[in-house]
Amino acid sequence: MYDIAIIGGGVTGCAIARWLSRYKLKTILIEKHEDVASETTKGNSAIIHAGYASPDGTIRCKMNVKGNPMFDQAKKELHFDFERVGSFVVAFTDEDMKAIEHELKQARERNIPGEIITDIKRIKTMEPNISDKVKGIFYAPTAGLVWPFGLTVALAENAFENGVEFLFSSPVTGIRKTEKGFTIQAGEKQIDTIIVINAAGVFADDIAKMVGADDFTITPRKGEYILMDRGSCPVNYILFPTPTIVSKGILVCPTIEGHTFIGPNAQNQESKTDVRTTSAGLNEIIVGGRKLLPSIPIRSAITNFAGLRAVSNRNGDFIIEPSKVENFINVAGICSPGLSSCLAIAEYVVSLVKDHTTLKVEENPDWNPIRKPQKRLVDMNEDELSEAIKERSQWGRVVCRCETVTEAEIVDAIHRPIPCTSMDMIKKRIRPGMGRCQGGFCTPKILKILSRELDKPVTEITKNDKGSEMVFARTKQLEIQPWKGDKP
Repeated sequence: MYDIAIIGGGVTGCAIARWLSRYKLKTILIEKHEDVASETTKGNSAIIHAGYASPDGTIRCKMNVKGNPMFDQAKKELHFDFERVGSFVVAFTDEDMKAIEHELKQARERNIPGEIITDIKRIKTMEPNISDKVKGIFYAPTAGLVWPFGLTVALAENAFENGVEFLFSSPVTGIRKTEKGFTIQAGEKQIDTIIVINAAGVFADDIAKMVGADDFTITPRKGEYILMDRGSCPVNYILFPTPTIVSKGILVCPTIEGHTFIGPNAQNQESKTDVRTTSAGLNEIIVGGRKLLPSIPIRSAITNFAGLRAVSNRNGDFIIEPSKVENFINVAGICSPGLSSCLAIAEYVVSLVKDHTTLKVEENPDWNPIRKPQKRLVDMNEDELSEAIKERSQWGRVVCRCETVTEAEIVDAIHRPIPCTSMDMIKKRIRPGMGRCQGGFCTPKILKILSRELDKPVTEITKNDKGSEMVFARTKQLEIQPWKGDKP
Protein backbone atom coordinates (compact mmCIF):
# COMPACT_ATOMS: atom_id res chain seq x y z
CA MET A 1 0.00 0.00 0.00
CA TYR A 2 1.39 3.37 -1.05
CA ASP A 3 0.67 6.57 0.80
CA ILE A 4 0.45 8.61 -2.40
CA ALA A 5 0.23 7.81 -6.10
CA ILE A 6 0.87 10.63 -8.57
CA ILE A 7 -0.62 10.12 -12.02
CA GLY A 8 1.40 11.96 -14.66
CA GLY A 9 5.14 12.38 -15.22
CA GLY A 10 5.23 15.88 -16.68
CA VAL A 11 7.03 18.74 -15.00
CA THR A 12 4.13 19.28 -12.58
CA GLY A 13 3.94 15.65 -11.51
CA CYS A 14 7.71 15.40 -11.10
CA ALA A 15 7.84 18.66 -9.10
CA ILE A 16 5.16 17.26 -6.77
CA ALA A 17 7.09 13.99 -6.46
CA ARG A 18 10.24 15.83 -5.51
CA TRP A 19 8.45 17.97 -2.92
CA LEU A 20 6.76 14.91 -1.40
CA SER A 21 10.15 13.19 -1.11
CA ARG A 22 10.90 15.61 1.75
CA TYR A 23 8.56 13.56 3.93
CA LYS A 24 8.32 10.05 5.33
CA LEU A 25 5.88 8.88 2.69
CA LYS A 26 5.73 5.91 0.36
CA THR A 27 5.14 7.61 -2.97
CA ILE A 28 4.89 6.32 -6.52
CA LEU A 29 4.63 8.26 -9.78
CA ILE A 30 2.75 6.53 -12.59
CA GLU A 31 3.46 7.52 -16.20
CA LYS A 32 1.93 5.95 -19.30
CA HIS A 33 4.99 6.65 -21.46
CA GLU A 34 8.48 5.24 -21.10
CA ASP A 35 9.85 8.45 -19.66
CA VAL A 36 9.03 11.73 -17.96
CA ALA A 37 8.34 14.90 -19.99
CA SER A 38 6.64 13.01 -22.82
CA GLU A 39 3.59 15.17 -23.60
CA THR A 40 2.84 18.84 -22.72
CA THR A 41 6.22 19.31 -21.04
CA LYS A 42 8.10 18.44 -24.23
CA GLY A 43 6.26 20.91 -26.47
CA ASN A 44 6.17 24.39 -24.94
CA SER A 45 7.95 27.74 -25.02
CA ALA A 46 10.40 26.93 -22.18
CA ILE A 47 9.81 30.35 -20.62
CA ILE A 48 9.76 31.20 -16.93
CA HIS A 49 7.29 34.08 -17.01
CA ALA A 50 7.83 37.10 -14.76
CA GLY A 51 4.26 36.86 -13.43
CA TYR A 52 2.60 40.10 -14.53
CA ALA A 53 0.33 38.68 -17.25
CA SER A 54 -2.23 36.40 -15.59
CA PRO A 55 -5.49 38.01 -14.41
CA ASP A 56 -5.81 39.13 -10.81
CA GLY A 57 -7.43 36.64 -8.47
CA THR A 58 -6.59 33.56 -10.53
CA ILE A 59 -4.72 30.56 -9.22
CA ARG A 60 -2.30 30.75 -12.14
CA CYS A 61 -1.45 34.33 -11.19
CA LYS A 62 -0.72 33.31 -7.60
CA MET A 63 1.36 30.29 -8.63
CA ASN A 64 3.37 32.19 -11.26
CA VAL A 65 4.19 35.11 -8.94
CA LYS A 66 5.31 32.72 -6.21
CA GLY A 67 6.98 30.21 -8.51
CA ASN A 68 9.24 32.50 -10.54
CA PRO A 69 11.67 33.38 -7.68
CA MET A 70 11.88 29.72 -6.62
CA PHE A 71 13.92 28.79 -9.69
CA ASP A 72 17.16 30.34 -8.39
CA GLN A 73 17.36 28.03 -5.38
CA ALA A 74 16.13 25.05 -7.37
CA LYS A 75 18.90 25.58 -9.93
CA LYS A 76 21.51 25.56 -7.14
CA GLU A 77 20.16 22.29 -5.78
CA LEU A 78 19.26 20.44 -8.96
CA HIS A 79 21.78 21.79 -11.51
CA PHE A 80 19.55 22.38 -14.54
CA ASP A 81 19.95 25.04 -17.22
CA PHE A 82 18.13 28.26 -16.31
CA GLU A 83 18.89 31.90 -17.10
CA ARG A 84 17.05 35.16 -16.45
CA VAL A 85 17.30 36.89 -19.83
CA GLY A 86 14.31 39.25 -19.48
CA SER A 87 11.31 39.77 -21.75
CA PHE A 88 9.78 42.53 -23.89
CA VAL A 89 6.11 43.06 -24.62
CA VAL A 90 6.29 45.04 -27.87
CA ALA A 91 3.86 47.86 -28.68
CA PHE A 92 3.29 49.15 -32.22
CA THR A 93 0.19 51.34 -31.74
CA ASP A 94 -1.38 53.65 -29.20
CA GLU A 95 -3.75 50.81 -28.27
CA ASP A 96 -0.73 48.54 -27.70
CA MET A 97 0.81 51.20 -25.47
CA LYS A 98 -2.30 51.15 -23.29
CA ALA A 99 -1.98 47.36 -23.05
CA ILE A 100 1.64 47.46 -21.86
CA GLU A 101 0.80 50.23 -19.39
CA HIS A 102 -1.79 47.85 -17.91
CA GLU A 103 0.85 45.11 -17.68
CA LEU A 104 3.24 47.50 -15.92
CA LYS A 105 0.48 48.39 -13.45
CA GLN A 106 -0.13 44.69 -12.69
CA ALA A 107 3.61 44.11 -12.30
CA ARG A 108 3.93 46.92 -9.76
CA GLU A 109 0.95 45.66 -7.79
CA ARG A 110 2.65 42.25 -7.60
CA ASN A 111 6.12 43.65 -6.75
CA ILE A 112 7.53 42.40 -10.05
CA PRO A 113 10.34 44.53 -11.53
CA GLY A 114 9.58 46.17 -14.87
CA GLU A 115 9.56 49.38 -16.87
CA ILE A 116 8.15 50.86 -20.05
CA ILE A 117 10.81 52.01 -22.51
CA THR A 118 9.90 54.40 -25.36
CA ASP A 119 13.43 55.50 -26.25
CA ILE A 120 13.78 53.79 -29.63
CA LYS A 121 17.56 54.13 -29.63
CA ARG A 122 17.76 52.31 -26.28
CA ILE A 123 15.36 49.61 -27.49
CA LYS A 124 17.45 49.09 -30.62
CA THR A 125 20.62 48.89 -28.54
CA MET A 126 19.05 46.17 -26.40
CA GLU A 127 17.50 44.27 -29.34
CA PRO A 128 19.10 45.43 -32.63
CA ASN A 129 16.93 43.37 -34.99
CA ILE A 130 13.55 44.33 -33.54
CA SER A 131 11.04 45.86 -35.96
CA ASP A 132 11.57 49.52 -36.87
CA LYS A 133 7.84 50.04 -36.27
CA VAL A 134 8.22 49.55 -32.51
CA LYS A 135 6.62 52.35 -30.47
CA GLY A 136 7.58 51.13 -27.00
CA ILE A 137 8.17 48.03 -24.89
CA PHE A 138 7.37 46.72 -21.44
CA TYR A 139 10.59 45.23 -20.12
CA ALA A 140 10.45 42.55 -17.39
CA PRO A 141 13.99 41.55 -16.31
CA THR A 142 13.04 38.54 -14.16
CA ALA A 143 11.60 36.52 -17.04
CA GLY A 144 13.83 33.56 -17.85
CA LEU A 145 14.56 30.55 -19.99
CA VAL A 146 14.81 26.94 -18.87
CA TRP A 147 15.32 23.60 -20.59
CA PRO A 148 12.06 21.77 -19.76
CA PHE A 149 13.56 18.32 -20.28
CA GLY A 150 16.52 19.05 -18.03
CA LEU A 151 14.30 20.55 -15.33
CA THR A 152 11.87 17.63 -15.35
CA VAL A 153 14.60 14.99 -15.35
CA ALA A 154 16.37 16.80 -12.50
CA LEU A 155 13.19 16.86 -10.42
CA ALA A 156 12.52 13.19 -11.17
CA GLU A 157 16.06 12.02 -10.42
CA ASN A 158 16.16 13.86 -7.10
CA ALA A 159 12.75 12.47 -6.15
CA PHE A 160 13.92 8.97 -7.10
CA GLU A 161 17.11 9.26 -5.05
CA ASN A 162 14.98 10.35 -2.09
CA GLY A 163 12.78 7.27 -2.29
CA VAL A 164 9.98 8.00 -4.76
CA GLU A 165 9.22 5.06 -7.04
CA PHE A 166 8.53 5.50 -10.76
CA LEU A 167 6.32 3.22 -12.84
CA PHE A 168 6.71 3.82 -16.57
CA SER A 169 4.90 2.47 -19.64
CA SER A 170 1.81 1.98 -17.48
CA PRO A 171 -1.31 3.84 -18.69
CA VAL A 172 -4.01 4.20 -16.06
CA THR A 173 -7.13 2.43 -17.33
CA GLY A 174 -9.19 2.35 -14.16
CA ILE A 175 -9.37 3.55 -10.55
CA ARG A 176 -11.54 1.88 -7.94
CA LYS A 177 -12.40 3.47 -4.58
CA THR A 178 -11.70 1.10 -1.71
CA GLU A 179 -12.19 1.16 2.03
CA LYS A 180 -8.56 2.20 2.58
CA GLY A 181 -8.10 4.39 -0.48
CA PHE A 182 -7.88 3.48 -4.16
CA THR A 183 -6.80 0.64 -6.42
CA ILE A 184 -5.30 1.90 -9.68
CA GLN A 185 -5.02 -0.30 -12.75
CA ALA A 186 -1.78 0.91 -14.36
CA GLY A 187 -0.79 -1.15 -17.35
CA GLU A 188 -0.52 -4.71 -16.10
CA LYS A 189 -0.07 -3.69 -12.47
CA GLN A 190 -2.49 -2.82 -9.68
CA ILE A 191 -1.38 -0.05 -7.34
CA ASP A 192 -3.04 0.32 -3.94
CA THR A 193 -2.75 3.79 -2.45
CA ILE A 194 -4.33 5.98 0.21
CA ILE A 195 -4.15 9.22 -1.82
CA VAL A 196 -4.23 9.94 -5.55
CA ILE A 197 -2.81 13.14 -7.04
CA ASN A 198 -4.15 13.60 -10.55
CA ALA A 199 -1.54 15.48 -12.63
CA ALA A 200 -2.39 13.89 -15.96
CA GLY A 201 -2.25 16.95 -18.20
CA VAL A 202 -4.76 16.97 -21.05
CA PHE A 203 -6.12 13.67 -19.73
CA ALA A 204 -6.76 14.93 -16.18
CA ASP A 205 -10.54 15.13 -16.69
CA ASP A 206 -10.59 11.53 -17.98
CA ILE A 207 -8.68 10.36 -14.89
CA ALA A 208 -11.01 12.31 -12.57
CA LYS A 209 -14.08 10.74 -14.18
CA MET A 210 -12.80 7.30 -13.19
CA VAL A 211 -13.68 8.09 -9.56
CA GLY A 212 -16.71 10.27 -10.25
CA ALA A 213 -14.93 13.62 -9.79
CA ASP A 214 -16.35 14.86 -13.07
CA ASP A 215 -16.86 18.56 -12.30
CA PHE A 216 -14.44 19.95 -14.87
CA THR A 217 -13.35 19.40 -18.46
CA ILE A 218 -10.08 19.92 -20.29
CA THR A 219 -9.76 21.24 -23.84
CA PRO A 220 -6.48 20.59 -25.69
CA ARG A 221 -5.08 23.78 -27.23
CA LYS A 222 -2.45 23.20 -29.88
CA GLY A 223 0.53 25.51 -30.30
CA GLU A 224 2.91 25.18 -33.26
CA TYR A 225 6.56 26.26 -33.35
CA ILE A 226 9.47 26.66 -35.78
CA LEU A 227 13.02 26.24 -34.45
CA MET A 228 15.94 28.03 -36.12
CA ASP A 229 19.52 26.85 -36.41
CA ARG A 230 21.87 28.06 -33.71
CA GLY A 231 23.27 31.51 -34.49
CA SER A 232 21.12 32.08 -37.58
CA CYS A 233 18.57 34.39 -35.96
CA PRO A 234 20.13 36.26 -33.04
CA VAL A 235 17.74 37.60 -30.44
CA ASN A 236 18.64 38.72 -26.92
CA TYR A 237 15.28 38.85 -25.13
CA ILE A 238 11.96 37.02 -25.10
CA LEU A 239 9.82 39.08 -27.49
CA PHE A 240 6.04 39.05 -26.94
CA PRO A 241 3.41 40.93 -28.90
CA THR A 242 0.64 42.54 -26.88
CA PRO A 243 -1.53 39.65 -25.61
CA THR A 244 -4.94 38.47 -26.80
CA ILE A 245 -7.77 36.97 -24.75
CA VAL A 246 -6.73 33.48 -25.91
CA SER A 247 -2.95 33.60 -25.56
CA LYS A 248 0.19 35.65 -25.07
CA GLY A 249 0.54 35.66 -28.84
CA ILE A 250 3.14 34.50 -31.33
CA LEU A 251 6.55 35.34 -29.97
CA VAL A 252 10.20 35.29 -30.97
CA CYS A 253 12.38 33.73 -28.32
CA PRO A 254 15.93 32.55 -27.73
CA THR A 255 16.45 29.13 -26.19
CA ILE A 256 18.74 28.27 -23.33
CA GLU A 257 20.92 26.36 -25.84
CA GLY A 258 21.40 29.29 -28.25
CA HIS A 259 18.73 28.61 -30.86
CA THR A 260 15.75 30.85 -31.66
CA PHE A 261 12.13 29.81 -32.17
CA ILE A 262 8.93 31.48 -33.31
CA GLY A 263 5.47 30.50 -32.10
CA PRO A 264 3.15 29.36 -30.74
CA ASN A 265 -0.24 29.94 -32.26
CA ALA A 266 -3.33 28.75 -30.34
CA GLN A 267 -5.95 26.40 -31.76
CA ASN A 268 -8.47 24.50 -29.63
CA GLN A 269 -9.13 20.95 -30.82
CA GLU A 270 -10.91 17.78 -29.74
CA SER A 271 -8.00 15.36 -30.09
CA LYS A 272 -5.75 14.93 -27.07
CA THR A 273 -3.03 13.24 -29.10
CA ASP A 274 -2.83 15.17 -32.38
CA VAL A 275 0.41 17.18 -32.38
CA ARG A 276 0.81 17.44 -36.14
CA THR A 277 1.90 20.76 -37.58
CA THR A 278 -0.02 22.31 -40.45
CA SER A 279 0.93 24.52 -43.38
CA ALA A 280 -1.65 27.09 -42.31
CA GLY A 281 -0.40 27.09 -38.72
CA LEU A 282 3.25 27.43 -39.70
CA ASN A 283 2.45 30.28 -42.07
CA GLU A 284 0.53 31.97 -39.26
CA ILE A 285 3.50 31.90 -36.91
CA ILE A 286 5.91 33.08 -39.61
CA VAL A 287 3.73 36.15 -40.18
CA GLY A 288 3.41 36.74 -36.43
CA GLY A 289 7.11 36.27 -35.77
CA ARG A 290 8.16 38.63 -38.57
CA LYS A 291 5.96 41.34 -37.12
CA LEU A 292 8.39 41.43 -34.17
CA LEU A 293 11.59 40.48 -35.98
CA PRO A 294 11.33 41.11 -39.74
CA SER A 295 14.71 39.51 -40.50
CA ILE A 296 13.76 35.98 -39.40
CA PRO A 297 15.53 33.63 -41.87
CA ILE A 298 12.95 30.88 -42.40
CA ARG A 299 15.42 28.96 -44.59
CA SER A 300 17.44 28.42 -41.39
CA ALA A 301 14.63 26.44 -39.77
CA ILE A 302 15.82 23.01 -38.62
CA THR A 303 12.54 21.59 -37.36
CA ASN A 304 8.95 22.41 -36.49
CA PHE A 305 6.79 20.86 -33.80
CA ALA A 306 3.59 21.31 -31.84
CA GLY A 307 2.50 20.87 -28.25
CA LEU A 308 -0.85 20.71 -26.46
CA ARG A 309 -1.86 22.91 -23.53
CA ALA A 310 -4.47 21.65 -21.06
CA VAL A 311 -7.12 24.39 -20.81
CA SER A 312 -9.80 24.02 -18.13
CA ASN A 313 -13.42 25.09 -18.47
CA ARG A 314 -12.96 27.35 -15.42
CA ASN A 315 -11.99 30.39 -17.47
CA GLY A 316 -8.74 28.67 -18.34
CA ASP A 317 -7.55 28.78 -14.73
CA PHE A 318 -5.55 26.10 -12.94
CA ILE A 319 -7.52 23.54 -10.93
CA ILE A 320 -5.53 22.62 -7.81
CA GLU A 321 -7.88 21.32 -5.16
CA PRO A 322 -9.20 18.32 -3.26
CA SER A 323 -12.00 16.77 -5.28
CA LYS A 324 -15.41 15.76 -3.94
CA VAL A 325 -13.95 12.25 -3.60
CA GLU A 326 -12.02 11.97 -0.35
CA ASN A 327 -8.21 11.76 -0.73
CA PHE A 328 -8.32 12.45 -4.49
CA ILE A 329 -6.57 15.71 -5.40
CA ASN A 330 -6.84 17.30 -8.85
CA VAL A 331 -3.93 19.24 -10.33
CA ALA A 332 -5.45 20.00 -13.71
CA GLY A 333 -5.69 22.63 -16.41
CA ILE A 334 -2.03 23.49 -15.96
CA CYS A 335 -1.54 25.49 -19.16
CA SER A 336 0.66 28.58 -19.45
CA PRO A 337 2.29 29.68 -17.13
CA GLY A 338 2.41 26.11 -15.82
CA LEU A 339 6.13 25.60 -16.35
CA SER A 340 6.84 28.83 -14.46
CA SER A 341 4.49 27.73 -11.67
CA CYS A 342 5.50 24.09 -11.22
CA LEU A 343 7.60 24.58 -8.07
CA ALA A 344 4.95 26.68 -6.35
CA ILE A 345 2.25 24.21 -7.41
CA ALA A 346 4.23 21.36 -5.85
CA GLU A 347 4.57 23.20 -2.54
CA TYR A 348 0.86 24.03 -2.53
CA VAL A 349 -0.20 20.46 -3.32
CA VAL A 350 1.80 19.17 -0.36
CA SER A 351 -0.04 21.68 1.85
CA LEU A 352 -3.32 20.21 0.55
CA VAL A 353 -2.11 16.73 1.44
CA LYS A 354 -1.34 17.93 4.96
CA ASP A 355 -4.56 19.87 5.48
CA HIS A 356 -7.23 17.99 3.52
CA THR A 357 -6.40 14.29 3.70
CA THR A 358 -6.26 11.64 6.38
CA LEU A 359 -2.53 11.06 5.92
CA LYS A 360 -0.03 11.87 8.66
CA VAL A 361 2.92 13.77 7.16
CA GLU A 362 6.32 13.83 8.88
CA GLU A 363 9.53 15.36 7.56
CA ASN A 364 12.27 13.02 6.37
CA PRO A 365 15.49 13.91 8.23
CA ASP A 366 17.55 12.16 5.54
CA TRP A 367 16.12 14.17 2.65
CA ASN A 368 18.86 15.36 0.29
CA PRO A 369 17.92 18.31 -1.95
CA ILE A 370 21.07 18.06 -4.06
CA ARG A 371 21.06 16.26 -7.38
CA LYS A 372 24.46 15.43 -8.81
CA PRO A 373 24.65 16.83 -12.34
CA GLN A 374 25.82 14.84 -15.31
CA LYS A 375 29.28 15.74 -16.54
CA ARG A 376 29.19 17.44 -19.98
CA LEU A 377 31.88 18.09 -22.57
CA VAL A 378 30.43 21.52 -23.33
CA ASP A 379 31.13 22.56 -19.73
CA MET A 380 34.79 21.48 -19.74
CA ASN A 381 37.92 23.48 -20.50
CA GLU A 382 40.80 21.92 -22.46
CA ASP A 383 42.70 20.75 -19.39
CA GLU A 384 39.60 19.12 -17.89
CA LEU A 385 38.82 17.37 -21.16
CA SER A 386 42.40 16.15 -21.49
CA GLU A 387 42.27 14.62 -18.00
CA ALA A 388 38.88 13.06 -18.71
CA ILE A 389 40.18 11.42 -21.89
CA LYS A 390 43.20 10.02 -20.02
CA GLU A 391 40.88 8.40 -17.50
CA ARG A 392 38.34 7.22 -20.07
CA SER A 393 38.86 7.23 -23.83
CA GLN A 394 35.09 7.56 -24.50
CA TRP A 395 35.42 11.28 -23.70
CA GLY A 396 37.49 11.63 -26.86
CA ARG A 397 34.80 10.26 -29.20
CA VAL A 398 32.19 12.81 -30.30
CA VAL A 399 28.99 11.04 -31.32
CA CYS A 400 26.72 14.06 -31.95
CA ARG A 401 28.61 16.76 -33.84
CA CYS A 402 25.79 19.34 -33.84
CA GLU A 403 25.47 19.39 -30.03
CA THR A 404 29.01 18.15 -29.26
CA VAL A 405 28.02 15.07 -27.25
CA THR A 406 30.53 12.33 -26.55
CA GLU A 407 30.18 8.58 -26.14
CA ALA A 408 31.05 8.98 -22.45
CA GLU A 409 28.05 11.26 -21.90
CA ILE A 410 25.69 8.85 -23.63
CA VAL A 411 26.97 5.91 -21.56
CA ASP A 412 26.63 7.95 -18.36
CA ALA A 413 23.06 8.96 -19.28
CA ILE A 414 22.11 5.34 -19.84
CA HIS A 415 23.21 4.52 -16.30
CA ARG A 416 21.79 7.56 -14.45
CA PRO A 417 19.39 7.06 -11.47
CA ILE A 418 16.47 6.78 -13.92
CA PRO A 419 18.15 4.69 -16.65
CA CYS A 420 17.82 5.59 -20.33
CA THR A 421 16.56 2.76 -22.50
CA SER A 422 15.52 4.55 -25.71
CA MET A 423 16.73 7.12 -28.21
CA ASP A 424 14.40 9.85 -26.96
CA MET A 425 15.42 9.31 -23.34
CA ILE A 426 19.03 10.01 -24.32
CA LYS A 427 17.91 12.98 -26.42
CA LYS A 428 16.01 14.57 -23.51
CA ARG A 429 18.96 14.39 -21.16
CA ILE A 430 21.99 15.41 -23.23
CA ARG A 431 20.54 16.68 -26.56
CA PRO A 432 21.96 14.40 -29.31
CA GLY A 433 19.61 14.73 -32.28
CA MET A 434 18.40 18.22 -31.32
CA GLY A 435 20.85 20.14 -33.49
CA ARG A 436 21.11 21.08 -37.16
CA CYS A 437 21.01 17.59 -38.67
CA GLN A 438 18.24 16.39 -36.30
CA GLY A 439 19.96 13.07 -35.62
CA GLY A 440 21.01 12.27 -39.18
CA PHE A 441 24.62 11.68 -38.16
CA CYS A 442 24.40 10.39 -34.59
CA THR A 443 21.34 8.13 -34.59
CA PRO A 444 23.06 4.93 -35.86
CA LYS A 445 25.92 5.45 -33.42
CA ILE A 446 23.60 5.92 -30.44
CA LEU A 447 21.62 2.83 -31.43
CA LYS A 448 24.81 0.77 -31.24
CA ILE A 449 25.80 2.25 -27.86
CA LEU A 450 22.33 1.55 -26.40
CA SER A 451 22.46 -1.99 -27.78
CA ARG A 452 25.86 -2.59 -26.20
CA GLU A 453 25.13 -1.01 -22.81
CA LEU A 454 21.67 -2.58 -22.42
CA ASP A 455 22.80 -5.93 -23.83
CA LYS A 456 19.93 -5.93 -26.33
CA PRO A 457 19.86 -6.55 -30.07
CA VAL A 458 19.73 -3.26 -31.97
CA THR A 459 16.37 -4.39 -33.39
CA GLU A 460 14.89 -4.07 -29.87
CA ILE A 461 16.01 -0.48 -29.29
CA THR A 462 13.09 1.93 -29.53
CA LYS A 463 12.73 5.61 -30.33
CA ASN A 464 10.40 6.01 -27.33
CA ASP A 465 7.46 3.79 -26.39
CA LYS A 466 7.02 0.13 -27.19
CA GLY A 467 6.36 -0.37 -30.89
CA SER A 468 8.70 2.41 -32.01
CA GLU A 469 11.63 0.13 -32.89
CA MET A 470 13.91 1.86 -35.40
CA VAL A 471 15.75 -1.08 -37.01
CA PHE A 472 14.16 -4.25 -38.32
CA ALA A 473 17.07 -6.16 -39.84
CA ARG A 474 20.26 -5.72 -41.82
CA THR A 475 19.49 -4.75 -45.41
CA LYS A 476 20.88 -7.97 -46.89
CA GLN A 477 18.82 -10.03 -44.46
CA LEU A 478 15.51 -8.60 -45.67
CA GLU A 479 13.46 -11.01 -47.72
CA ILE A 480 12.66 -9.40 -51.06
CA GLN A 481 9.08 -10.11 -52.07
CA PRO A 482 8.34 -10.61 -55.79
CA TRP A 483 6.52 -7.80 -57.56
CA LYS A 484 2.79 -8.57 -57.80
CA GLY A 485 1.72 -5.55 -59.78
CA ASP A 486 0.58 -5.39 -63.38
CA LYS A 487 3.11 -6.11 -66.08
CA PRO A 488 4.05 -3.10 -68.21
